[in-house]
Amino acid sequence: MQLTRYTDYAVRVLIHLALHRDRLVTITEVAEAYAISRNHLVKVVHALGRHGFVATFRGKRGGMRLAQEPEAITLDTVVTRLEERLAPADCRDCPIQGECLFETALEEAMTAFLETLAGYSVADLVEGRGEVLRRTLEGHRAV
Repeated sequence: MQLTRYTDYAVRVLIHLALHRDRLVTITEVAEAYAISRNHLVKVVHALGRHGFVATFRGKRGGMRLAQEPEAITLDTVVTRLEERLAPADCRDCPIQGECLFETALEEAMTAFLETLAGYSVADLVEGRGEVLRRTLEGHRAV
């Protein structure tokens, strides 16, 4: 299973916001920190806001922040809300559908994948790593 860039970028936004809980963060700041297109991030942040992960504030001093505690945002929830298609294969038009165990194996694998992600929150991604991650991002931006 490979997640889309969209979901990858969404997790990066959430990590960045968790690292900077003390202030509002701009899309431009995240785009520069991760070397991601600002235009892509606008769409990602909009979706994160629609799903209740991020609160956005317009205006000259606007920005965004986490709308929930980072401990409350589990990775399985982020993935299932942002990924349009989670099925690793489309067996609907296969002539042996219903007789083959491949679809069952993939369903079991997807369940295990999501159960693993359910064990991680945004807080887990930054816990004990805040300073290192901030320094790494600052160094990346300077390059």
